[in-house]
Formats: sequence, C-alpha cells, structure tokens
Amino acid sequence: MNREMRKAKFQEVDIYPATCERLSAGRSNLEVLQAVIQGGAGIIQLREKDYNARALYHLALKFREITAKEGVLLIINDHLDIALVSGADGVHLGQEDLPLGAARKLAPELLIGVSTHSRDEALQAQRDGADYINIGPIFPTKTKQGVERSLGPEAISTIGKEINVPFTVMGGINENNLDEVLAAGAQRVAMVTAITQAANISATVSRLKEKIRRARST
Repeated sequence: MNREMRKAKFQEVDIYPATCERLSAGRSNLEVLQAVIQGGAGIIQLREKDYNARALYHLALKFREITAKEGVLLIINDHLDIALVSGADGVHLGQEDLPLGAARKLAPELLIGVSTHSRDEALQAQRDGADYINIGPIFPTKTKQGVERSLGPEAISTIGKEINVPFTVMGGINENNLDEVLAAGAQRVAMVTAITQAANISATVSRLKEKIRRARST
C-alpha cells in the first residue's frame, strides 16, 4: 500500500491496541497480536521498550507476516529504521524521537503518527504533517514514562476541535472510563494494559471496538 491507501485505512480505525510484553500477564507479544486480530482490531502498534534493536527487528518481521496476511495495519513505535526494513505501514514517534520532517524524508509512503502531551505539541505535529496525532495521557498511566501529568478527558474536546487530522487518545483508558472518553469526542482509542492484561483479549477487543463504533455512529 502507498501512503494514501494507508491513510484511508486508518480512517476506519476504532480500537488501537499497543503491545507491551512485560504487562501482558505472561503472554508473548505474538500471542497478544493473534488475540487482538481475532477480536477484530484493524491496527496494532508494536510497542516494546524492553527489546534491543535486533530482537525487535525479528519480532517486527513476524508481526508483518501475520498482519499482512490478515489485512491489519502495523505501526512500529519509535524505530523508523525497523518500520522501513520490516515493511510496516507506519511509525509512531515520541517527542524525543527523530523529528517528523526528517522521518518523512526517509519514509514518504509510511504513516507517521506523533505522541503529543499538550495543545501546542498537537498543533505543531499537525503543522509538521503528521498523518495522525495521539493525545495523552488522558488519565494517569504506568506505561508512559517521563510524562508527569495527565491531561484529563476534557483535553479531547479542547485539543481535538483544533486538529484536522485523525487523532487517537491514550493513557489509563479502560472499560470503566471509556464512556467518559467517548463522550468527550474520542473516535480512536489506543490502549495497552486494558487489552494486554485482559483475561480474554479477543473478547475484550471485540467489546471495546463495538462500544467505540456505537459512539461514533451517534
């Protein structure tokens, strides 16, 4: 797929699972991947802070093989080089990663998403040409290191109304507070532990996906 095809497919995203093996209740990243696909997710972010580059590369190749077969978008967190050599659909960059403009020069056909933690960062990512923006953390979370405060669900409506590209929200979101997030205007919800630590991942993904889709249709 080229970038435009990937962007069109991203528009359909509702639930956006991201991996973290050490927070997966003893399950491997590949087991989580298979379960989220079974649950109906159309995208997966390979987010693995505890692997070295070589191990992450080999895992990315396995993820690409499976996601390509299933028609699921594959986003690699942080590592543009691994996204490129694995044939992934995109890369997700943090505020301390390679600048978006530099990444675009190297990867003109990849989706490039950017994590933002304030209105100013979100608007800057939009100006820089991000294909999508993540806003967060919405609630306190253990998976986001180096971010001192959560934004609260009100940030979804206040920042979201100024963003013209698709945006995801992330950070401490689970089944107990998802309604609050959706009521604030979220249409694409990224989650780590609410999915990876679920007793039944596929059933949880299916249930969350349906709740998001119902909110989008109202």
